Amino acid sequence: MAPSLDGPINTSRQNSPKPSPRIYPIREFSQQGFKQPCTESYEKSQRIGAAKSAIVIDYGSSSVRAGWSFDQAPLLSLPPIAAKYKDRKFNKHVTYVGNDAYSDATTKAQIRQSFEAGSGIVSNWDVTEMVLDYVFLKLGIDGASGGVDRPIVMTEPVANLGYTRKTMTEVMFECYSAPSLAFGIDSLFAYDYNDGDTGLVLSSSHSATHLIPVIDSKARLNHASRLNWGGLHCAEYLQKLLHLKYPTFPGKFTGPQMEDLVREHCYVSQDYETELSGFLDWTGLEDRDRVIQYPFTEQVVVQKSEEELARIAEKRKEGGRRLQEQAAKLRLEKLIKKEQDLEYYRDLQQKAAAATTKKDQKRLLESNDFETEGQLEKVIRDLDRSIRKARIKDVGGVDEEEVEVPTFPLLDIPDDQLDEAGLKQKRQQRLMKSNVDARARAKAEKDREKARIAEEARLDEEKRINDPEGWIQERRLARESILLKIRDRQRLQADLGNRKSLASQMRMKSIANLASDNPHSKKRRRGGDEDTFGANDDDWAVYRSIATAGDGSDDEPDGGGEEDLNANLKSLEAQLLQYDPLFTEQNTLEAQSDWTKSLMHAFLRGPWPFDPERQRDAHQLHLNVERIRVPEVLFQPSIAGVDQAGVVEIAAHILLQRYTTNSAEDDILLKDVFLTGGNTLFKGFDDRLRAELRAVLPAGAPLRVRRAKDPLLDAWRGAARWWSVGQEAGSAVAVTRGEYLEKGGEYIKEHNLGNAYVA
Repeated sequence: MAPSLDGPINTSRQNSPKPSPRIYPIREFSQQGFKQPCTESYEKSQRIGAAKSAIVIDYGSSSVRAGWSFDQAPLLSLPPIAAKYKDRKFNKHVTYVGNDAYSDATTKAQIRQSFEAGSGIVSNWDVTEMVLDYVFLKLGIDGASGGVDRPIVMTEPVANLGYTRKTMTEVMFECYSAPSLAFGIDSLFAYDYNDGDTGLVLSSSHSATHLIPVIDSKARLNHASRLNWGGLHCAEYLQKLLHLKYPTFPGKFTGPQMEDLVREHCYVSQDYETELSGFLDWTGLEDRDRVIQYPFTEQVVVQKSEEELARIAEKRKEGGRRLQEQAAKLRLEKLIKKEQDLEYYRDLQQKAAAATTKKDQKRLLESNDFETEGQLEKVIRDLDRSIRKARIKDVGGVDEEEVEVPTFPLLDIPDDQLDEAGLKQKRQQRLMKSNVDARARAKAEKDREKARIAEEARLDEEKRINDPEGWIQERRLARESILLKIRDRQRLQADLGNRKSLASQMRMKSIANLASDNPHSKKRRRGGDEDTFGANDDDWAVYRSIATAGDGSDDEPDGGGEEDLNANLKSLEAQLLQYDPLFTEQNTLEAQSDWTKSLMHAFLRGPWPFDPERQRDAHQLHLNVERIRVPEVLFQPSIAGVDQAGVVEIAAHILLQRYTTNSAEDDILLKDVFLTGGNTLFKGFDDRLRAELRAVLPAGAPLRVRRAKDPLLDAWRGAARWWSVGQEAGSAVAVTRGEYLEKGGEYIKEHNLGNAYVA
């Protein structure tokens, strides 16, 4: 099983510096330029004669390869795609075929495939005709004779559909007036080209994988098997994995790009489960992780010269000086205003003191919004203090104002000796004295708490010096207790996210009880339906029970909120780091939960840091486990949801079940297991197949696994050699134009390297 992405990775050599990653730019497919028609080969074919030369076309779902039977390699190789649109500038319909369809964004948007998606069946015959027109024109055929005047040899997949074969035959004879047409299976052509006679052919191409037993150069098609997985499915599977891995990736994943990534970076693991379990280990991850760079445009930061920076700094200083001057001017204006007010209120105080009667004094105070002389005294005292502080702030110095001890003289005078105004002032002084006493008690309590904390710190320091091991053990236990509380909070949060959990059900029960017209009460109260919620202090605890877990409430009985727990944990870890030699930075919770050192980060970004603000980093893909996961589907199709057996099981079934009656045939097939097709080019494919076949075959059974000389071109070369060397045999199995007109497009001639007719 693969490791969980939530757990920590192997931290051995975690802090070792990693070299800069090697960047692999994504391959952009573009137009390859105009290709001149090859008239020399056509002229050579005219000299040789139509009977001795043929046009060979390997019409595959990923690439169409075409050339002459006397050539060593195909002259053309192009994808079976075409794009057709109307150029509004020139008012003309334009057609692009093959790689030319990648010329610009307009043509890319109009690309159409010749084959049905995900299969080797030709379905779009308009595109097929465009591709064939392009092929014949580039081969130099001018059509002067009214069509293609050379025999044609074409490849086809195993068990090709009758309708597809019939339509292709009609296209060749009706559209191009070909003199003859021969079909053959691509993988059998490749096997014949590699001098194969008897063995098991494993062909994994773009659209499917086939296993065909061949005995005495005759394919036993009734024992052939098909696995619906090929290079196209590998690319689609990788595309789905990358979409899941990078759901917000700014670039676009295209099919050709994915095929190139599969071809260049994937390989077959020799022990998939073991390698997958340690693939994201920190050690050696920089070698296993491939960084794919998509095109990006980095944000340009304008670098300013030293003169500009100095000019900006000087401008900033000048602005600061102006602000300081304005602030000083405002302070001066306020100070002058306060001095004027102070002078006015002192003059008012003198007038009030000189008043002849209390009635005149009260009228004078009320005219200035004062009720008593005490209020006026307080305003004068506050203004004087404010002016003194403002002057000290402007000229510097220390405020040496003594703290005035509040006095309450009216509290000692009996009420019968005071008038109404005096009683009112006495009540105010009593309230002020209560506040002063409360502040004094709070200050004394705070001083006692400081003394208690200092005493505990002194005792703790003595214990650390006298019994360091016991002190460290206490710190470790306290740290484990806090970690346990943090995990409980996280577990409760996860439970509340699950509506079927007990915590979520209890919360919903409390909410439903509150919303009910007649809520169920734990205590029986008087008054029937009278709403008495809040009469009991326990009623308010319901809000804590329905609140989100881990809200950091100080009312919780387990010791404070989440911030307090984190602060206490950091304090304990700091002490352990200072005094415990076995406790390192790697043991702290912050280091263990650092996402840059997590398995998820290794999976998404490899062993290198990631800056989301950098466009370069945001446009990077990291291929790691996908490199072995995508090719593994050939051996374990269930990984990708394919309900079929793998290639090893299919091969073992053919070798051990379908040929059990003749041991000689068993040995013959085992002596030549032949691999062909572009999807077998994965590094380690043949070694893995050989090792797993050894495990299921009888002990001592002979086994030889070999690969085609060129798994991509040997099918075309085999078809060309089949026509050139066995010309008479090739002519004998080719359907002529006369036979087509007489017997129809369904007519088929069987041969060792082609499909057979099944009634």
